[in-house]
Amino acid sequence: MFERNRLVPELMVTSLDSSLVFWVSHLGFKIAYQRPEDGFAYLDLNGAQVMLEQVDPDAGQWLTAPLTQPFGRGINLQIDVEAVAPIIRKLDQAGCSLYRECQDTWYRADHLEVGQREFIVKDPDGYLVRLVERLGERPVCS
Repeated sequence: MFERNRLVPELMVTSLDSSLVFWVSHLGFKIAYQRPEDGFAYLDLNGAQVMLEQVDPDAGQWLTAPLTQPFGRGINLQIDVEAVAPIIRKLDQAGCSLYRECQDTWYRADHLEVGQREFIVKDPDGYLVRLVERLGERPVCS
């Protein structure tokens, strides 16, 4: 059995099959395990983990309000990857457009700036997924 992270988001999805195409085929996640009879899959990409659960009105799921797309309003999931370019190519080949084009960004973290090459894409239900390639650190420019 693999090691589970201490924080793993579980995303409600309208179609587990469509979501698996996106997360596995396009982003490169692996299925750690799944329960197809429950519409559930636990995914992993080098320690970045997410659970997907297909919405089933008869399953007693933990829904606090009716779901309307885009799902996940107000959240984006940042996922560290070794390189963003191969993922962007896969998404392009699959006809998936980027929500935000790839760019290098530097964020201040106390007395350092942390760099990342990043882009954002929506999954089939509208969740924002931000893929990040680390560029290192540098002193804050004053």
